[in-house]
Amino acid sequence: MGVFARGMAMGVAEVVPGVSGGTIAFVTGIYRELLGSLASFGGRSLRTLFREGPRQFWLEHNLSFLALLGLGMALSVVLFARLIGGWLEVAPPLVFGFFCGLIMASVVHIGRARSIRLLLSYGALGLLIGLLMLLLDPLARQDSLWVFFLGGMIAVCAWLLPAVSGSFLLLILGLYTPVIEAINELYLPILVVLAAGCAVGLLSFSKGLNWLMMRHGEALLALLTGFMAGSLPRLWPWTVDGARLSPATYEVLTQQSAFLPWVWVMVLAGVVSLWFLSRFE
Repeated sequence: MGVFARGMAMGVAEVVPGVSGGTIAFVTGIYRELLGSLASFGGRSLRTLFREGPRQFWLEHNLSFLALLGLGMALSVVLFARLIGGWLEVAPPLVFGFFCGLIMASVVHIGRARSIRLLLSYGALGLLIGLLMLLLDPLARQDSLWVFFLGGMIAVCAWLLPAVSGSFLLLILGLYTPVIEAINELYLPILVVLAAGCAVGLLSFSKGLNWLMMRHGEALLALLTGFMAGSLPRLWPWTVDGARLSPATYEVLTQQSAFLPWVWVMVLAGVVSLWFLSRFE
């Protein structure tokens, strides 16, 4: 599979909460090259550019690889954001049912590879953090662009990890739907600020995340497993303004179908999708 095709697969993963772009990179054999290329940026980068020239700068930071990967991701995100944005408008319970299935399967898939000791310590801590996150108001309720900058910084950290997806963290923060709408409508203020946050996050945290994954990867993955489990209620399919409702109450308040039993079909579809992806690991 070429680098561009891998980038497209990572873009699909980042649009759909539940599968991390880092997971795709890991499964397709480019994870270490990706982390190493991103971690190569630092204080020496500008010296290399001005003293040794653009060609050496390009080679030293493996920019051919990063550019192809980035182009594939960008194309994939634009194409699939439109698809998911349409479904969010007409049948949000079905979309979140699918997301819920993906996350549940991810918790099992990543958690079963960790030791019981790590799950009872770091996993329990992650679970507590995830549950506490439910008490916070989604950032999207604040009418300010800075929240998208912060969301970009946080999401790109998840993109680097083979566990939690960036779009899942955007969901937790309440930014997922606004970002999908901004992509579909090409609303540049949000997109530019989000991209700036991603760039700052990459430059700020890639070295630290690389170090954590190399030395404490198992503990970190156990923590993230617990975090995903604790955050699952945020993906309840029948939610209105942050309130989780029964299907019947949802229909009364929204005057829209609860899509029963199709939501449960979509939950199962999410589980099967993650299982199918894991077969390639």
